[in-house]
Amino acid sequence: MKAMVLYEIGTPLVLEHRPPPAAGPGEIRVAVEACAVCRTDLHVVDGDLPRPRLPLIPGHEIVGRVEALGSGVSSLEPGQRVGIPWLGHTCGHCPYCLAGHENLCDEPLFTGYTRDGGFATLAVADAAYAFSLPEDGDPVAQAPLLCAGLIGWRSLVAAGPGERIGIYGFGAAAHIITQVCTWEGRRVHAFTRPGDPAAQEFARSLGAVWAGGSDEMPPESLDAAIIFAPAGDLVPVALQAVRKGGRVVCGGIHMSDIPQFPYRLLWQERQIVSVANLTRQDAVDFLAIAPEAGVRTRTVAYTLAAANEALDDVRSGRLQGAAVLVP
Repeated sequence: MKAMVLYEIGTPLVLEHRPPPAAGPGEIRVAVEACAVCRTDLHVVDGDLPRPRLPLIPGHEIVGRVEALGSGVSSLEPGQRVGIPWLGHTCGHCPYCLAGHENLCDEPLFTGYTRDGGFATLAVADAAYAFSLPEDGDPVAQAPLLCAGLIGWRSLVAAGPGERIGIYGFGAAAHIITQVCTWEGRRVHAFTRPGDPAAQEFARSLGAVWAGGSDEMPPESLDAAIIFAPAGDLVPVALQAVRKGGRVVCGGIHMSDIPQFPYRLLWQERQIVSVANLTRQDAVDFLAIAPEAGVRTRTVAYTLAAANEALDDVRSGRLQGAAVLVP
């Protein structure tokens, strides 16, 4: 198989030819049709997330077809299309798993971080953490749903049922969840980098009722705000934008430090919460809702060998939508 491999933090991925990996007990081997490039992949290769498995094949928004079954796998069949997300395995016995919070598992494995991922032609995954996808869908369009969509959905659930939703950082997750919000009848206010009219127009084209720079205040107070941009200085900005009792959700796995801010911004029962990883139920719920909501992903396709270029385009914010590798 071919794979893009990270050998050292902060260095480009290396294209390699490797023997096909074997599917162990409870695992499947998947022929990768597409793998989206997530900001979390940047946090892995740039060293923002500690102690990745090295050498490592990144990538955790995988769409592919089951090629081989490990022993004990009966839930999936060869040839079936599946999606493989960030959460790759949980222990099942820690207090968090037993309480239904497997996203907080004490002994997890994460696809493309602590186990090899999908920047390759083949990938191995725990069958219990792979999800059936529509056979007639476009795998490039489906790939961003596996993290941008899932984390966006979990963040929206954490934001609560409010009608007026602010979204800071209009990238892959935001462009998906804006469509869900519009379908639900919510009013999305999109905040982009200051001076980025193209991103603001993109947000409005997806149903946002207002779009502006993150240095602006929305025309009405917000019930909740979701921050997808990895910028801690947006937390006090978002607190100023939400109403009394409003909530600010930090949806990223990594964020720069939150600066000191006056207590009056938090007072009147405003809340700051974070979202960590995802659960399998999140995947079940969102993958059922996405087609009902008519979610359409905007993607830019890259060859597998162009993974470094795709990562750089995500890093620089040059994309509207999601980058997707096509082996």
